[in-house]
Amino acid sequence: MDLNSDLGEGFGQWRLGDDEALLDVVTSANVACGFHASDPSIMRRVCARAAETGVAIGAQVGYRDLAGFGRRFIDVEPDELTADVLYQIGALEAFAKVAGSRVRYVKPHGALYNTIVRHEEQAAAVVRAVVEYDGELPVLGLPGSAWLRLADEAGLTTVAEAFADREYTPEGTLVSRRLPGAVLHDPDEIARRCVAMATGEPVTDVEGGLLRLAPDSICVHGDTQGAVQIARQVREALTTAGVALAPFAP
Repeated sequence: MDLNSDLGEGFGQWRLGDDEALLDVVTSANVACGFHASDPSIMRRVCARAAETGVAIGAQVGYRDLAGFGRRFIDVEPDELTADVLYQIGALEAFAKVAGSRVRYVKPHGALYNTIVRHEEQAAAVVRAVVEYDGELPVLGLPGSAWLRLADEAGLTTVAEAFADREYTPEGTLVSRRLPGAVLHDPDEIARRCVAMATGEPVTDVEGGLLRLAPDSICVHGDTQGAVQIARQVREALTTAGVALAPFAP
């Protein structure tokens, strides 16, 4: 099982999360590429530390929305979105290369991630960017999404993702952050859910029903309160349950 986290999400003097501590826990780092968060200095620092710790570097691409942290839908034209995604992957690749590593996968962020679950045009635009940049790059996303379906049709390797600290609807989609209880905070509960996900057991959805997920990678958000403690507890619980942790894109 792969354990990933969104990292490098500060900007200038503003810091968000503990990138250094999380890089000692996770196996893959979704590094912000400067559109929803991050800047060149942060990208360089996170890539260098990821290379040192053997953590796979992924490009976390998003809408051009620093003020909204990439969590607001933008009705961007497909060709423009393709160019934006290409730009972001290329920017991160430079810092990964300098660090002695490379970008190993692509994961959309925030509103873009949720939009391309169903938005065919935008999903196709992001797929096109990855194919044009490097058709060997795996892509990470929500199972059943248009994004993963179109990526698979384009010949890309798709990786199913689940979220450690997010509540799910009965349909297997994420509960909107605007609703109460959408983000989970109890490390014990989160760890138990992750073990269930990783071992083929069901978790409880927002309506109290049983939902079975089959992820290849589990995300612990770096900006959730107590993220480091949660990530450490999740890793320990998975290891104790006999689940081996390794990046899906070594």
